[in-house]
Amino acid sequence: MAAKMNRSDFRQWAARTRALGGCVQPVHLRGRVEHLDPLTGEVLHRYTTSCEPGGTLRVACKTRRASRCPACAETYRADTYHLVRAGLVGGKGVPESVTAHPAAFVTLTAPSFGPVHARREKPGGTVQPCHPRRDAGKCPHGRRLSCTARHSADDPRLGEPLCPDCYDHTGSVLFNALAPELWRRFTLALRRRLAKAAGLTVTALGDALTVSFAKVAEYQRRGVVHFHAVIRLDGPGGPAATPPGWVTYATLAEAVQQAARAVTVTTPDSNEAPARSLAWGTQLDVRPITTTGELTDKAVAGYIAKYATKAAECVGTLDRRIRATDDPNALPVSAHARRLITACLRLGALEEMAELRLAEWAHMLGFRGHFSTKSRHYSTTLGRLRTDRTTHNQRKHEITTGRLPLTDEDQVLVIADWRYIGQGLTPGEVLLTAALTGTPLPPINPRDGSSA
Repeated sequence: MAAKMNRSDFRQWAARTRALGGCVQPVHLRGRVEHLDPLTGEVLHRYTTSCEPGGTLRVACKTRRASRCPACAETYRADTYHLVRAGLVGGKGVPESVTAHPAAFVTLTAPSFGPVHARREKPGGTVQPCHPRRDAGKCPHGRRLSCTARHSADDPRLGEPLCPDCYDHTGSVLFNALAPELWRRFTLALRRRLAKAAGLTVTALGDALTVSFAKVAEYQRRGVVHFHAVIRLDGPGGPAATPPGWVTYATLAEAVQQAARAVTVTTPDSNEAPARSLAWGTQLDVRPITTTGELTDKAVAGYIAKYATKAAECVGTLDRRIRATDDPNALPVSAHARRLITACLRLGALEEMAELRLAEWAHMLGFRGHFSTKSRHYSTTLGRLRTDRTTHNQRKHEITTGRLPLTDEDQVLVIADWRYIGQGLTPGEVLLTAALTGTPLPPINPRDGSSA
C-alpha cells in the first residue's frame, strides 16, 4: 500500500479506480486505438495505454457474483432490479398500463431428499426446535432422526442432513441438473392450463394472451435450487396490449398450481442410478403482486435482484470449477457439499449421464442453468440497460473533455490492437480500492482464509 501511494502516478491510478466503481478483479489490457479519416488519413483521435499507470488499462470485470467482486455484482443487481420492476410498473420501454395486468410472485421448490437441520420461525419471530420428535427412532446407520436445537441464522449445521448416509445426494444433484428442463415444462403446462380455462387451443392462445415472466434461481442451504418468478399475463403481443376480460389473478394462480403439480422429468437410466421421476416440491407459494401492501413491486424486484448475484457459495462449496487435478477430499468445502460434489463427479463419469455435464458443473452441485432469465416480452434487457449506461458515460466524457463526438454520419476508420495482460489486484491494492470507493472487501473463505 505504501509503495502504491508513493508512486507519482497514484492520483491517476486512484481516479481510474473510482471510475471502475471499486472493481476488485479488473481485467488488465495493453494496446492502442486510433480513429482515422479514411480519405485523408488524418488521425482524429489516438489512445494508448502507455499513458496509464503501469502501462495497462484496467477494465471492470462485470461479474454478477458478489463472492468475486461486490462492486460489479452490485451493478448487476441494480440492473436486474430495474428490469424486474419495469415489468411491474412500467418504464424502460414498458407502458405504465402494465400495472393493471394480473401478476403473481411464484416460488417453486425442490422435493425432499432427506431431513436436514433447519431454522424454523413462527410468524412472530420465535425460533422453534429443528426436528423435535420424542418417539423418533434411529436410522439404519444408528443416528437418531431428531434435533431439538433452536438454530441461529449463522449455524453451520443448517442444511446439513440429520444422517449424511441416508440423504439422497444422487437425487439432489440430478434435480439440480434437470431443474431448467422442469421449469421449461412448467411454462408449457401453464400455457396449456390457461388455454383450457379460455376454451382455446394452445396455438390459438397466442392470439389472445401472452405469458411473460422473469425468474431467478436460489440455492437452499441443503444444496438444491428453487425458483422465484414473476409471472404476468398480457394481451397479444406483450405488455402494450390489454389482456382479455376473462383473465384475472385467480385464473393465473389456479393455472400455476395445476401446472406445477402436473409436470415431471425423468432422469437418465443407468445401472448405478436407475431412472426416476422428479417433480417440484410440495411447498408451492403463489401470491399476488400489488402497488401497496406487503408484497409490492419494489419488494419483489429487490428480492429477485438480491439472488441474481448469488450462487452456490451459501452451501459451502467452491466458487470455481473443479479441476481434474483437484482431490475432492482435500477441497475447502463443507462435508455436505463434498458429498454432493463427489456425487456429481461419480455420475458425470457415466456414459448415460454425459448430456447432464455433471462433472463440469460439480462446483455448482449439478445446476448448469442461467440464474436469472426472462421471457422476450416481459420488459427491457440487461444489454439495453448496459448500452444506455455506456451512452450516458460517453456523453459525460465528451462534456468533461470537450472532445466532439463521432456521429453516425462520420466515416471513421478504427484501428485497434489489444492484448490481455492479466486480472486482479494485489492485497494492498484491494484495501486501497475499498478505501477510495467505499465498497466492501471481497468475502474471505473461512475454511482457508483466502479471498474468494
